[in-house]
Amino acid sequence: MPPGDQVIGADRVIGAAREGESTPSGRLRGRRVLVVGGGQDDRGQPSADTPVGNGRAIAVNAARQGAAVVITDVAADRTAGTIALHAAGASAPVERIEAIIADATDETAMEHVFAEAVEVLGGLDALVVNVGIGGPAWLANTSSDDWDRVFAVNARAHFIACKLGLRHLADDSSIVLIASVAGSRSGSRIPAYDSSKAALGGLMRHAAFEGQRSRTRVNVVAPGLIDTSIGREATRHRPSRLSGQLPLGREGTAWEIAHVVAFLLSDEASYVNAQWIGVDGGLT
Repeated sequence: MPPGDQVIGADRVIGAAREGESTPSGRLRGRRVLVVGGGQDDRGQPSADTPVGNGRAIAVNAARQGAAVVITDVAADRTAGTIALHAAGASAPVERIEAIIADATDETAMEHVFAEAVEVLGGLDALVVNVGIGGPAWLANTSSDDWDRVFAVNARAHFIACKLGLRHLADDSSIVLIASVAGSRSGSRIPAYDSSKAALGGLMRHAAFEGQRSRTRVNVVAPGLIDTSIGREATRHRPSRLSGQLPLGREGTAWEIAHVVAFLLSDEASYVNAQWIGVDGGLT
């Protein structure tokens, strides 16, 4: 094959992967996955111009790779689009995506979510926690209430999920927490956001320590500048956000986050544990 054909072929495969069109590999066949924050705020009706968010891509990709998936989010309209995308993109879907509505910061509600997920799936052996909000810029503009509100979502929800996950997950399971590069470097200008994302590193290490008893692996995926609805909104308010910060010349996509998460949930990552993994195109 001429060298030029190889380059074109590689570009086609990479392009398909980042657009969510990669061929299902079956790497998660038999896995029973709960994705906390598997919906998406479509800000009205989803359209072809609305980029797929991280939670939605993670859930849909896991199902395409053979996993049985339950998603939870705070509102039904957030989960409906995830289920619709999976149905539209799979000519013969092997597994469905089930949805449970709950507030990830409410421990009692999440106890019911885990119990129902175990009942629906016949057990759990994979957990992804993808919830997060922003807040005011600069310390001077951040009230104590702002700080507590951001931490309630960005850290408390992950704590609750890890606590319940270690109780309900089968042996040899995997937990993935979705953080941000803001947790390892300054840049968002939102102190509560940066600090709460950094906190996930400590939570991950402790959960991995406790997970030794059941050989449960716990890792963090830290996305960089990703083309999502939230990312576009941030760029609208601060256009300089992307200036000079794209080592590969573009933002990432939620599908590229989802592929890394699928690897960490799979047996292929059976010796990857307690790691903070940046998916940022070299930004950090």
